[in-house]
Amino acid sequence: DELGLTQNTIVVFTSDNGASHLKQEVDYDFFESVGNLRGLKGSLYEGGVRVPLLVKWPGKVKAGQVVEAMTGFEDWMVTLHELIEAQTPLAETNDGQSLSSLLRGFITKERDFLYREFSGYGGQQAVWMGKWKGVRTQIHGKTKNRKPLRMELYDLSIDESEEEDLAPKNPEIVLQIKKIMDREHQASHEFPLAVID
Repeated sequence: DELGLTQNTIVVFTSDNGASHLKQEVDYDFFESVGNLRGLKGSLYEGGVRVPLLVKWPGKVKAGQVVEAMTGFEDWMVTLHELIEAQTPLAETNDGQSLSSLLRGFITKERDFLYREFSGYGGQQAVWMGKWKGVRTQIHGKTKNRKPLRMELYDLSIDESEEEDLAPKNPEIVLQIKKIMDREHQASHEFPLAVID
């Protein structure tokens, strides 16, 4: 305001993960930091990754609107380039989708899926696909007598707490999600998922 930049500045407030699991840093029980969601930082369950996203841009983004949309940080590179009318990164090097129409209040096509993997905390993969979410945890582990990787499946439209695993009842959805995980995973020396690499 003091510099007269308010009307020409977009402010984006968000976080890279859910509440810390370290009790000495935050009393997540007392503050109910993740509400009814499952998991904390380091987890690919909703409590570990679902975070607030607030955007303020006077005259461009309508104040007070609430949007229920699945987005990821990769979307912001494309979005900010588009908003400032800069050349958007090539699709081959960036799989983000622009949120600019969504921010301006227009209905946009829902993304096909969102993929995440995390080599920490036992190794994890997750795919969000429409109302469905598939999760694999404990990818690392002892190879001797190792059980096959198991997929959990949740319908987030009715179970955002991820309490009822629907994988046994929906093998075709599990297979679709597994194909996405297989296709999107890229082996990494820095962040290995050795069992699937």
